[in-house]
Amino acid sequence: MTLECFYQKLRGAPPGLLLFLAAVACLGMVNGVFQTTFNNYLSDTFDITAAQRGMLELPRETPGFLTALFAGMLFFMAETRVGALCALVTMAGMFILGLAGDAWYAMMVGMIGWSIGSHVNMPIRQSIAMQLAREKATGRRLGQVGAVTVAATIGGCLIVWIGMKYLHFSYGTVFIYGAVAALLAVPAFMAMPRHAGQLRRPKLVLRRRYWLYYVLCFLFGARKQIFITFGPWVLVRIFHQEAYVFAQLWIISSLIGIFFQPLLGNLIDRIGERTILVADALVLIVITFAYGHLQPGSEIARLAILACYVIDQITFSVGMARDTYVSKLAEQPEHIAPTLSLGISINHAVSMSLPWLGGWIWDTYGYGRVFVGAGFVALLMLIFSAMIKTPARIGGASQQPPIKEVADE
Repeated sequence: MTLECFYQKLRGAPPGLLLFLAAVACLGMVNGVFQTTFNNYLSDTFDITAAQRGMLELPRETPGFLTALFAGMLFFMAETRVGALCALVTMAGMFILGLAGDAWYAMMVGMIGWSIGSHVNMPIRQSIAMQLAREKATGRRLGQVGAVTVAATIGGCLIVWIGMKYLHFSYGTVFIYGAVAALLAVPAFMAMPRHAGQLRRPKLVLRRRYWLYYVLCFLFGARKQIFITFGPWVLVRIFHQEAYVFAQLWIISSLIGIFFQPLLGNLIDRIGERTILVADALVLIVITFAYGHLQPGSEIARLAILACYVIDQITFSVGMARDTYVSKLAEQPEHIAPTLSLGISINHAVSMSLPWLGGWIWDTYGYGRVFVGAGFVALLMLIFSAMIKTPARIGGASQQPPIKEVADE
């Protein structure tokens, strides 16, 4: 696509879509700041052990577990307004982190604030994106939104990389920049047309029809937590990588993701969720083997573990296949956001309980055993992903959310 063609498409896009993408971009920048610095911040400021790092995931992931509850409490609000509230809470959490320094409880409050805003926004963002998609093109729209997110993440990573490596920013300064980015998302959400994303949502949806989605979310929670908590911890504690290195890795994965996510979205629409999720599980099995067996001491091992980190970051976006699966499976369009929220709560149920066990295994038997367990989880993901069937084969017609303000594709 030429720049002129891209500019014409941008001019022809509905204002609601452009505002949504602007809000998504701001929060993507926040994610880039937080994810690339938080583990190093904990290690450098508090010098905690692997077991303590694992235990810290309990309060950090509790808001994710309560996502369905939070979303249910806000059922009366338009999803765009919930998005604005999430951005505001995220901003508050990042600002507190910026002022926390070495105060443990202040760090906890800021971390939990960031977690609440980020987790509640996840299903809201996906639901709005699917409502802004053409029929049978939800994967494509999610891929486009994902590309904007990862592109904005690069901005957050650049703040960390340049700020900490060349300008000698403190962790507090970096977190404050993240707070500013989150604040900018608030007016973007608020300016969106109120009818965009304003389905009358039930407080909670729990259906036997969605059982496989629930299982996949449970397994993803285990997979996610092992790699979010202990994957970076391998780089920090075993391979002794600095915060700016994480920023560089995120930039690399984000640059790849700009092209990969739209391609992935198109592939989901063309070849289906089952093939995509099976392939993801196979890749994950290889990554778990590498994490568990690579040893520090050579440049090849260091580069290989960094490559595993990048690949793992990229494959997280495969989660959009679970979201489109729900959109096809949903009995009613208004079931989508509550089901996505419940899925997040389910995956965080295991996210809350697994890290302490992983930390104990690390300290007792070594980090390799943690990734043996991760390999077993990847195998279960492979088995259950292979069980996915299209809506037509399970007796239900594909249901898409109402189309609102859809831009030219």
